[in-house]
Amino acid sequence: MNKEPLKLRDFIFMGLISVAFGIVYLIALYLGAALTTALTPAGIGILGYEPFYGIWFMAPVVALYVLRRPSVGIITEIFAAVIEVVLGNVFGPIVIVSAFIQGVGVELPYMFTKYRRYNMRNSMVGAVLATIFSFIWTAFRNDYASLEMSIVIAIFVIRLISSLIFTGFIAHKLCIALDNTGLLKSYGISHEKGN
Repeated sequence: MNKEPLKLRDFIFMGLISVAFGIVYLIALYLGAALTTALTPAGIGILGYEPFYGIWFMAPVVALYVLRRPSVGIITEIFAAVIEVVLGNVFGPIVIVSAFIQGVGVELPYMFTKYRRYNMRNSMVGAVLATIFSFIWTAFRNDYASLEMSIVIAIFVIRLISSLIFTGFIAHKLCIALDNTGLLKSYGISHEKGN
C-alpha cells in the first residue's frame, strides 16, 4: 500500500477518471432505458438495466489500480456518480448513495489484502461484492419482495454476469492496457510485479 498522502496530480487523475466514467455511466443508463422500453411489453422491463450494471462499478477498479491508496475507489465512484447526475441522470442524486455502496463493494477485497494486490482476482471479488451490495440496496429501494422469485433471481444473475465481465475482467484489462502504454510509469506501477 502506498502510504503517501494524495497529491494534486492524484486528485486530478481521480477527476479525469470520474469524468470519463461519469459519461460512460450515463451512456449505459440510456442503453438500459432503451432495453427496459423494449422488454416492457413482454413484462420483464425490470431486467432492462441489469446487463449494464457492471459498467457502473468500473471506475473504482481503475482508480485503485493506479493510485493504490485506501478509499480512492469509493471516492472516484462517488465523483463519477456526481458527474453523471450533473450530466442528466434521470434518477437524480440517489445514484450518489448507490455509488458509495458500489464503491465499498469494489474496494473491500483490496482492503482485505491491505492494498497490496491489484490483480484480476481482486477485481472479480470486488465485482461479486458490488453485485451483492447493490442488489441488497436495490431490493430495498424497489421492493423486490413483491416480485416473483424467478424475476428476482434473474435480476441477481444478470447483474452478477455483467459485473464479472465489465468490472472483474474488462476494467482490469483496461488497467493493464494503460500500464502497457507507459502512461502509468510516473506512478511506479507495473503489472509484471505480481499485480
